[in-house]
Amino acid sequence: MNIALIGLPQAGKKTLFTLLTSRPVPAERKPGEVVEGVAPIRDPRIDALHELYNPKSTVYAENHFVLCPDADVSGSNHDWLAAAAKCDLLCFVLRAFESDLVYHPDGSVDAERDRTNLAGELLLADLEVIEKRLERLAKESRAGLSPEQKLEKQALEKCQAVLEDERPVSEAGLSENENDALKNLALASNKPIIHVYNVSEDDLDTDYGPKSVAVSCLIEQEIAELDSREEQREYMEAIGLTASGLDRVNAMAYDALGLMSYYTVGEDECRAWTIRKGSTAPIAGGKIHTDIQRGFIRVEVIKYDDLMAAGSESAAKRQGKMQTRGKDYVMEDGDICHFLFNV
Repeated sequence: MNIALIGLPQAGKKTLFTLLTSRPVPAERKPGEVVEGVAPIRDPRIDALHELYNPKSTVYAENHFVLCPDADVSGSNHDWLAAAAKCDLLCFVLRAFESDLVYHPDGSVDAERDRTNLAGELLLADLEVIEKRLERLAKESRAGLSPEQKLEKQALEKCQAVLEDERPVSEAGLSENENDALKNLALASNKPIIHVYNVSEDDLDTDYGPKSVAVSCLIEQEIAELDSREEQREYMEAIGLTASGLDRVNAMAYDALGLMSYYTVGEDECRAWTIRKGSTAPIAGGKIHTDIQRGFIRVEVIKYDDLMAAGSESAAKRQGKMQTRGKDYVMEDGDICHFLFNV
């Protein structure tokens, strides 16, 4: 799953990318070049499991971020749109801090204006793609359209209607089959969107609404420079933060993609595994190895809260907290699993 970081020049997206992934952005980038990096998702449940098992290694879930070229809302450069269209989730990075030392391409700071302009460019780009495809289908219809082409045309017309109404494709009410028919078009406004508002320290508690988070890249840099987790925690408490902005961005992106974690534990390794919400146990096991999915017999599950309350795996089992589930079991966030299989 790829997450596109999109924003105007000087919005803070390069700083955010480096803080999330620990990967510096090259000073010189070719036109249209993207930079990719992986961000571990700090999970307090994994930290607690590490303390309980003291394993040789601990592995967090991860998000994959793609730093897109600077957004251009003048319509003259579509490199950023092409990069975003290849991703699964769009993250708008919006400047909401004032500084005489940092210019704004539009001459003034207005995060909501920037958000509206970026979203508008997605709609215009999608409308252009759809109109071109409809023109192509109109030519092909002279020889008669196949059932697949008729379905595609129906879906395209639905999308065209909402886009002309200045609404995203995600609001077109497409069926699963219609979405599949348009999959190759990678319509940007049909993707989930989250918003990161890059704010000053005084505005960290601002509520920007659903699927949005206020982050100060300047503060996050200061947190990252501290030597220990304890120092970081004390610093955050001093400024009224319960979690770092990076952790909140990661968690929001993970949730917006419809993902969740389950865990495998032991003396060798405690690990978070990423699956889609609604996944069955065999599919979840397949994330570890395809043999588990192919030869799935059953899964032994302990709920995270039950394990922590019991204090140990053996105590949880004695208390009857271990459940044995079959192939139809739908995984729940935080399940601690041991898979049994035979191939």
